[in-house]
Amino acid sequence: MMFRTSQSIIKSMAPPPPPIKPGVPPPHGSAKGEDAVLKLKPHWYLHVLDNNANVTRVEVGPQTLTRKEHERIVEGPVEMISIPPRHYAVIANPVARASDGLPVYDSYGQVLLLHGDLEIRLTQDPFPLFPGESLVGEITQLLVVASNEALRLKALRDFKSEELGQMYAGDEWLFEGPATYYPRVDVQILQTVRAKVIKPNQALRLRAKKACVDSKGNNRSAGEEWLMREVGAYMPGIDEVVVGEIQAYILTERTALHLRATRNFVDQFMHARKPGEEWLVRHTDSEAVIPGVYEEVVGLVNLITLSRREYCVVRDPVDKNGKPQLGRRELRKGPESFFLQPGEALETGGIQPVHVLAEDEALLLRALESLEDSDKVGAVTKRNPGDRWMVHGPRDFIPPVEVEIVEKRTAIPLDENEGIYVRDISDGKVRAVKGQSYMLRSNEELWEKELPPAVEQLLARELEADSVTLRTSWNGNAVPAARSEKWRMVTYQAPHNSAVQIYDYKEKQARVVFGPDLVLLGPDEHFTVLSISGGRPKKSGQLKALALLLGPDFMTDVITVETSDHARLQLQLSYNWHFDCDKKSTEDATKIFSVPDFIGDACKAVASRVRGAVAQVAFDNFHKNSASVIRAAVFGKDEKQFVFPANKLVLTNIDIQAVEPVDSKTRESLQKSVQLAISITTQSQEASARQEAERTEQEARGRLERQKIQDEALAEKARRELLTLQVESATIESSGTAKAEAQARAQSAEIDGEAQVMRAKLRARALDVESRSQFEMLKIAKEAEIAHQAALDRLEIERCKALSEIESKKFEECVSAIGTETLAAIASAGGETQAKLLQGLGIQSMLITDGNSPINLFNAASGLLGNASQ
Repeated sequence: MMFRTSQSIIKSMAPPPPPIKPGVPPPHGSAKGEDAVLKLKPHWYLHVLDNNANVTRVEVGPQTLTRKEHERIVEGPVEMISIPPRHYAVIANPVARASDGLPVYDSYGQVLLLHGDLEIRLTQDPFPLFPGESLVGEITQLLVVASNEALRLKALRDFKSEELGQMYAGDEWLFEGPATYYPRVDVQILQTVRAKVIKPNQALRLRAKKACVDSKGNNRSAGEEWLMREVGAYMPGIDEVVVGEIQAYILTERTALHLRATRNFVDQFMHARKPGEEWLVRHTDSEAVIPGVYEEVVGLVNLITLSRREYCVVRDPVDKNGKPQLGRRELRKGPESFFLQPGEALETGGIQPVHVLAEDEALLLRALESLEDSDKVGAVTKRNPGDRWMVHGPRDFIPPVEVEIVEKRTAIPLDENEGIYVRDISDGKVRAVKGQSYMLRSNEELWEKELPPAVEQLLARELEADSVTLRTSWNGNAVPAARSEKWRMVTYQAPHNSAVQIYDYKEKQARVVFGPDLVLLGPDEHFTVLSISGGRPKKSGQLKALALLLGPDFMTDVITVETSDHARLQLQLSYNWHFDCDKKSTEDATKIFSVPDFIGDACKAVASRVRGAVAQVAFDNFHKNSASVIRAAVFGKDEKQFVFPANKLVLTNIDIQAVEPVDSKTRESLQKSVQLAISITTQSQEASARQEAERTEQEARGRLERQKIQDEALAEKARRELLTLQVESATIESSGTAKAEAQARAQSAEIDGEAQVMRAKLRARALDVESRSQFEMLKIAKEAEIAHQAALDRLEIERCKALSEIESKKFEECVSAIGTETLAAIASAGGETQAKLLQGLGIQSMLITDGNSPINLFNAASGLLGNASQ
């Protein structure tokens, strides 16, 4: 007893040996050496081969093994395999065991192995590996399956267990946590499955891989889908596939969910649905809607709210039984709020405001169906399809579904000089209305009067003169803007002293309006467009105009003539003209438009007369008397004007603006004579101008000298005044500078002294505040330190008091537990035990030491040296 206790004490004091892994030989000594005697430690083993019997056995320590000559160590010594708690090891080729768990041996004493098989061993006492067995991998910790997790397992071969029953190869199942999974060699872990967390307003869409029973106990066929709506963690079954997560649609008072059925089923509100059926789910049915697997979400429908001043028309409305009335239209007036049912739709335009008609407004209506219409008074009128009538204001009007609003009309206010074209759609007649405020009737419409392009351009040119915006044509030239409202009566402001001819194609007669006057065209009237020659020489069709100016005016033309001596000359002539007509006479008014191009005809007639007269005279005579020759040719010798009786045109004067020879030689000789005359005149003018310039220069030079003397005298006087002012300024400046510097130095010294006094006061105040704050801080720190030390002392006293109570209580309990008799036996057991031990071993004295501690021989074995001396 004493030996084992001392040995355990010495072993605990010695450093622990290094750990040795299973199957690894020890660090000291050779396992396969030639040593005949081998010492096996506890929990170590080795394999010994008997060469005579060719059988390998296992030797387990602690023991001293003496190897025989025909034996050989084939493996070891090796430490036994120790499986800690909650670990396991996989053994390949395990031994066959009997029903009592002992290994099975054959007739030769060799242990039987299950070759090709595996065995899983859990926590147990350290065990050796039999010959042929091997450890696969390392010792592994058992797999802990957490909560909301599971292992997907698959059977590799048929087996039967108490928990699962009979399982066949290929079967799959789930091992759900929280639990510890104990592995089996005939079960394979496919994957770790985590539970799906279903949040509020959320659902899982599941699909069955094959026929199975779901978590609710419902039979599911292969490919069938369903929803799991319960909030919390859900572990899908082994035959269930999570298709996805479906979020709920949150419905409010202003939204609804539009659903469509894909097959026959009963929805969550216990309504039977057919394929293709559509319906709405409102917030009154459910605030959060999760569509089922056979429900297709068409979309969210917003609430339509009509105020008391709004209305709408719904096409294909749904009746109270939920049946759509195809082809029908329903009028809904505000105030009202509703959702559009599946199949319903608002007409184009959506929500319309109530038509508010003023006193000068009206609506043109057309009946789409037969109906009875009542007016303000209450009189009922039967309307047939296609009938047109008008509703006049002031009033509010909402059209029935049988009525179509063609347009909204407003009374057109017209001045005395304004008008419109109105067409009666029943007979097609067009009339002009002017000078009044006019509202179109139900059988009338505005008629647009089309004008020829030339007239449009001339009218637009007049508007352009009144600062009307122009538009740009395709070729980049600025062209006038066309009329925007062609149903307005065409007006034209005839200029002063002009005439405008208007032809009525219906009455087949013309009328002439003299300016200044405003021309108003009737529905069948058109302007007479004048095409007048222009340019130099005159070319036909150069100018177009609506008004014929009556003059007086002038026109210029260039003609070529030839004298009797064949000198060709180019004349530029200007004619004064006017029309001599009586504006009150219809005959004279018509006659002035009888010649369309009066300018071209007049220029041709005058040119003909001038050519004939010039052809009869020589060049020198014509050059000297050109004016008289041309006037005599045009007006005659006694006449002073040339009258065209066809259109009452009168030429009153002719002016020769230029005469240029066409022949170059003639032009040169004429230019030389003209240049000579010009040079003589120029020289005489230069001489007189030179003399006048010299006289003017002498007078100017005298005035300049006199002015220079006067300026010098004034300058000397100003210089003297300047010097006087400079001296005075310098005196004032020097005295002011000295005075300012003295005052500045005095003020500076005063400010400096005040600042030093103030700085001393502030420094004294700061030192006072600082010393007080340090004193307060030191006082607070000392008080805190004293309070802390007092608290520590109290805690130490309480701790010592508690420890003393615990020790006294412990001693009392130990004494009461051991008992007085036991204590007496322990006190006398030391000597008796030593005597019996020495007697049993035949040893009179013994000393055990570790070689490091000093030895007290007086106390060892009851005083070994003392006994010897005695």
